[in-house]
Amino acid sequence: MRRPQLRIPSWLPVDGFILTLVGTVGLAALLPARGAAATVAGDASTGAVALLFFLYGARLSTREAVDGMRQWRLHLTVLGCTFVLFPLLGLAAGGLVPYLLTPPLYTGLLFLCLVPSTVQSSIAFTSMARGNVAAAICAGSFSSLIGIVVTPLLAALLLGGDGGGFSAGSLVSIVFQLLVPFLAGQLLRRWIAGFVTRHKKILGLVDRGSILLVVYTAFSTGMVEGIWHQVSPWRLLSLLAVEAVLLALMLTITSYGSRKAGFARGDRIAITFAGSKKSLAAGLPMASVLFGAQAGLAVLPLMLFHQMQLMVCAVLAKRYAAQAPDEREAGAEPGALPEPGESKAVVRPRRGESVGAGGSR
Repeated sequence: MRRPQLRIPSWLPVDGFILTLVGTVGLAALLPARGAAATVAGDASTGAVALLFFLYGARLSTREAVDGMRQWRLHLTVLGCTFVLFPLLGLAAGGLVPYLLTPPLYTGLLFLCLVPSTVQSSIAFTSMARGNVAAAICAGSFSSLIGIVVTPLLAALLLGGDGGGFSAGSLVSIVFQLLVPFLAGQLLRRWIAGFVTRHKKILGLVDRGSILLVVYTAFSTGMVEGIWHQVSPWRLLSLLAVEAVLLALMLTITSYGSRKAGFARGDRIAITFAGSKKSLAAGLPMASVLFGAQAGLAVLPLMLFHQMQLMVCAVLAKRYAAQAPDEREAGAEPGALPEPGESKAVVRPRRGESVGAGGSR
């Protein structure tokens, strides 16, 4: 007689990369990098971030981005949700300090509200919900591209000197560690696009390895500096509750707001998923540059929100799919810029559909 196997319900997706991140945090807690090892890890982390954004630039199809600009109204809506509405809600959450959130956790929550939207998971969920996949591809790509510039500027404006190490000099670091490698990838795409396509699985591992190195370095610094003594279980539960409310508000606003604005069903689905989500893979490297030694606490809210949005949006996508009309309103099939850190196993599209390559930007 076979023993029953314990399986995770399909409606409760657990991102395998998040589990790896948790293991990396545990490693940093037990064996943090110190002294010369910390210097080596820091230098390697800097190089890994540059490599990560170089690969982002090499993957982004310029022609696809130009073609997608035809749906400018949809893209402006997503960008408005990502870089205007999210930050406003983040600022409003400042009233919860010090009652529910400590100042460092609030800084991380506000930073979460400033990072760009995801690409891969937005595509996957939009495809699963039978929405406008082409719009989700372009909206996520535009958000990621614009976020390289807008997120640091918003951080300078809203976080200022309270960003745990953030300063105007961080903008220079952003330019050289993020923007310059990204532009280099775009310029060289003509010659290396074929190589990137042929070795996308290997490069996906490089992406994830770079992010894990950034996390290990940031959390090691936090352990050495003793910043984790500032977080209690009660504060973590409070943070989860605040993030749950934040996600619920954004899903409600994007869903009903796009309906009131007169968007078609497929476009509403793309707006809901692209406009309510935040990128782990883009946020982690940016936090390491902007916050320095305080990056550990700064990325904690983003890591928690990332897993929460995957679980909630998977349930929502299945509900959309069940309510879909017989004639599919979605446009082209997906196949876009991959996002390391977002597992393809999170959702299972319908038979015959593709969710694109790669892994969470």
